[in-house]
Amino acid sequence: MAYLSRTELIKFGFKEVGENVYISKKASIYNPSKIKIGNNVRIDDFCILSAGNGGIEVKSYIHIAAYVSLIGAGKITLNNFCNLSSRVSIYSSNDDYSGEFLTNPMVPNEFKNVTSKDVNIGKHVIIGSGSVVLPGVTLEEGVAIGALSLVNKSCEKFTIYAGSPISKLKKRKENLKKLEEIIINSPA
Repeated sequence: MAYLSRTELIKFGFKEVGENVYISKKASIYNPSKIKIGNNVRIDDFCILSAGNGGIEVKSYIHIAAYVSLIGAGKITLNNFCNLSSRVSIYSSNDDYSGEFLTNPMVPNEFKNVTSKDVNIGKHVIIGSGSVVLPGVTLEEGVAIGALSLVNKSCEKFTIYAGSPISKLKKRKENLKKLEEIIINSPA
């Protein structure tokens, strides 16, 4: 996988870009001036980061696997130590599917009814492959989402969810917080 060089990252025009950042040359980035990237971040091939008015904030120690998409007008925040598995889609905007309005970005706004709400992915969250997260969702710290899940509601901290739509399965262990402390307090 070929990554953008530090010089290329700076020239790209991100609002902020940290250290130890690896973004594939095959990723698609739209509106980089509205995107913040922290430290120790890897974004793999064929990802789409399309920042709307709210922007996208990718904090530190984050992996975004191949084919992930972050799209919408609302703000999308990925907090420290979260992981998005391949083909995860996070939407901060959604068309009205009722049939009362037209849909798609090529239709003038007065004929559409688009909902845009911020999405917040908490610290230590992992989202399994092929899952979809809808506008307005908050995944609190430590949430785990099983593969192929539809996340249409906010989730409680350190809980495992799965399904379409999601349902609560069980509590998640919190040992990862101790491991975080070791990494944070280790000499560089």
